[in-house]
Amino acid sequence: MTHLKWFNSLLGSCANRLVHVSMSTCNHKAEFPIGLKPPKPNQTLRNHLECNRHTKVLLLFRSLLRKRPTFNAIDSFSLLYALKACNNKHSSTQGKQLHTLIVKLGYQAIVQLQTSLLKVYAQSGNLRDAHQVFVQIPSKNTICWTSLISAYVDNHKPGTALQLFKEMQRNNVEPDEVTVTVALSACAETGALEMGEWIHALVRCKAGLNRDLCLDNALINMYAKCGDVVTARKVFDGMKKKDITTWTSMIVGHAVHGQASDALQLFSEMSSGRDKGDCVMTPNDVTFIGVLMACSHAGLVEEGKWHFRSMSEVYGIEPKEAHFGCMVDLLCRGGHLRDAHDFIMEMTIPPSVIVWRTLLGACCVHGELELAVEVRHKLLKLDPGSVGDSVAMSNIYANKGLWNNKILVRNQIKHSRAPGSSSIEVESGVGEFLIVDGDHPL
Repeated sequence: MTHLKWFNSLLGSCANRLVHVSMSTCNHKAEFPIGLKPPKPNQTLRNHLECNRHTKVLLLFRSLLRKRPTFNAIDSFSLLYALKACNNKHSSTQGKQLHTLIVKLGYQAIVQLQTSLLKVYAQSGNLRDAHQVFVQIPSKNTICWTSLISAYVDNHKPGTALQLFKEMQRNNVEPDEVTVTVALSACAETGALEMGEWIHALVRCKAGLNRDLCLDNALINMYAKCGDVVTARKVFDGMKKKDITTWTSMIVGHAVHGQASDALQLFSEMSSGRDKGDCVMTPNDVTFIGVLMACSHAGLVEEGKWHFRSMSEVYGIEPKEAHFGCMVDLLCRGGHLRDAHDFIMEMTIPPSVIVWRTLLGACCVHGELELAVEVRHKLLKLDPGSVGDSVAMSNIYANKGLWNNKILVRNQIKHSRAPGSSSIEVESGVGEFLIVDGDHPL
C-alpha cells in the first residue's frame, strides 16, 4: 500500500477545495440511466480530459489507485491521461509521483508516456528532470526532440534550443513542420538570422515538410525580429492565406523598425479587407500595440489617440499596460509631457514603473525639471533601489547647472548598475558577453 502515500499530495492545494467533487464524479452509476453500464475508467478519464476537466481527471485517477491497490484499473493509458492533466505550475510534484508509478509498473519504454512526462517537467520550469527523461528514452523520434527543444524555448533558453536542433540533425532525425516552427521562434528570440535563413532554406528544399500557416507566421516573426524586414515582407506578400497573427506580426515588424507608414498602411488594408480580396480581419490587442508604436515613431499624436479610443469603442478591446505605455511614449515623443502626466494619472490600471520611467526620460530630454522631480518621487515609492532613475535625475540637474543637487542624487546611489551585454552570431551560434568582459573563449 506504499504506492498510496506517493499520491497523497497529487492534487496539491486544489484537492481540499474539490473533495466534494471527487465524491460525485467517482459515483458513475448516478451519471447514467438505469440499465446502461457506466463507461470504463479510461473512457471517463479521456472524456474529462477532452472537456478540460483536468482536476476531475486527477481526482478520478487517485480514486482508482485507492480502490484498486493491485493496479488492475491502472494501465499506460490511465497514466497518459493523468500526465496530460498536469498543466499547472505545481505539475512538477505531480509529475514526479506519476514518474514513480511509470517506473514501478514497467512502462519506461513507452515513448508517449516519456514524452508527456518530459512536457510536465518542462511546464513547471524543471528543465533538468525534463532533459533527464529525454536522455533515458531508448528510441528518440521527432516528437521527443521537438518536445525538448520546445521546452527550452518556453523556458527562455533559446540558445540551448538551437544547439539541440543542430544535434537533432547530426543524429539523422528528420524535423517536421512543428520542429521547424519552434526552432524559428528560438532564432527570433536570439536574433540568429543566419540560422533562421538556413532553416528557411531547409523548408524550401524539404519535400516532406508541410509549409502551413503557423510555419509561415514563424518565418515572418523570425525575419522581423532579426531585423530583415524586407524578407519578412516578401514572405508576407507571398502568402495566399493569412490570419490575424500574420497581419499582426508584419505590422509590429514594420513599427519596431520605424517604418510607420508601412505599418499603418497594412493595418488599413487588414481592417478593410483590401488585400487580394481577403475578408476583413478583426485586430487584437497585440495588433494595436504595433499600430500605437507606429504612431509614436511617426509623431502622429492625434491619430494615435483615435486608434487608442477605437480599441474599446469600436472593437471592445480593453487597453492593457502595454497600450498605456505606448500612449505615454507617443505623448512624450511629441513633447506633450503634461498631457502624458495627466494621462498616467487617469489610467484605469495602476501605472507601472516602466510608464513613469518613460516620462522621466522625456523630462530629461526636454529639460522639464519640475515635472521630473514629481515623477522621481513616484518612482521612489515604486522602486526605490533603481540606479537608472537616479542617474537620469542627476543628468537633469546637470543640464540645469544644479551641480549640488546632482552630487546629492549621485551620493544616494548605493548599488552599481548591472553591466550591459551584447550578443553576436558566429557560425550559427550565438555568443553573449558583458561590457566588463576583457576576452571571450572564441
